[in-house]
Amino acid sequence: MQQPAETTPARWEGLPSWLLTQTAAHAHRLVGDGFSAADARGYHYRVLATLADLGPASQADLGRRSGIHLSDMVATVNELADRDLVERAPDPADRRRNIVSLTTAGRRQLRRLEQRLAEVQDELLAPLPPADRRRLTELLATLLEHHNQRHP
Repeated sequence: MQQPAETTPARWEGLPSWLLTQTAAHAHRLVGDGFSAADARGYHYRVLATLADLGPASQADLGRRSGIHLSDMVATVNELADRDLVERAPDPADRRRNIVSLTTAGRRQLRRLEQRLAEVQDELLAPLPPADRRRLTELLATLLEHHNQRHP
């Protein structure tokens, strides 16, 4: 976590990498707290959002689409299924695997989580006016795209 400014060495306090890391730590905490208040975790949101955007999928495909490792995916889908937020059904093309689908309750939970995320974005970006928020988002997207292309 960030040290008080008076103890932060000037040598690195203005480096973009340090500023991004410190801001990312705050963002991670805010998002985690926001999801926790909705009795959820980040993986829950990622799975629900992936299903809503891309439709039903096997657990393996869902893991690839959402960027969640298969070992974490099994536990996440189990948690969501226990809450009736997703359902598993045998894949008609291959009965050895299940297809995971979003339920009506899952869609409602996704809307709640998206509301929490919107509130978190507002809290994280509070000191910035709307135009600066958009520009920061554009700049971060440009950086991420560049590095994803260089190191897929």
